[in-house]
Amino acid sequence: MCERVGAVVLAAILSPLVAGCALAVGVLSRRSPLIAHRRVGWRGQPLWMLKLRTMWSRQDAGAGRGFRWIEYIDDEAGPQSKHACDPRVTSRLARFCRRHSIDEIPQLWHVISGEMSLVGPRPVTAAELRSHYGADAVEMLQVRPGIAGLWQISGRSQLTYSERRALDLELVRSRSVGLYLRILLGTIPEVWSGTNSW
Repeated sequence: MCERVGAVVLAAILSPLVAGCALAVGVLSRRSPLIAHRRVGWRGQPLWMLKLRTMWSRQDAGAGRGFRWIEYIDDEAGPQSKHACDPRVTSRLARFCRRHSIDEIPQLWHVISGEMSLVGPRPVTAAELRSHYGADAVEMLQVRPGIAGLWQISGRSQLTYSERRALDLELVRSRSVGLYLRILLGTIPEVWSGTNSW
């Protein structure tokens, strides 16, 4: 309950920032400012994870699509193929939003609705779960996925999938109030500096 209240407060404080970025993204991309990417959520339930759009092609921006606020994307390869110089990130604003995790702020809605936690293993696609978590996937799915996790304060995008898996499992197996607070507080300087993020 406290976590949901905290998410409401954070969402209220950050809503002007998100609204401004969403408006700018909508104008620049001429597409929906929000996307919902299909991931595997708590107890294996489908989770349409909300994000601010940061990828679009200059060639097909707005082409053949009526405007809608959210575009639903079921793309298992997407998260696995991103890298520091991703050609799909064509805007400096989008790159800034990604570097400082502004694109993740809409996920506060999932915390408010009880689908996610502020702290927990990051939700992944079904393909990532099969390829990188194997038999440990069942254990992973017993806790709510989080906006911030242990690997997000331990190297972020620099880490391999094997390292992420190990840190996710450490978080699941060593859950405590102390670890929760360490991750929550450690996320602030990571987001502020934008290091190791793309």
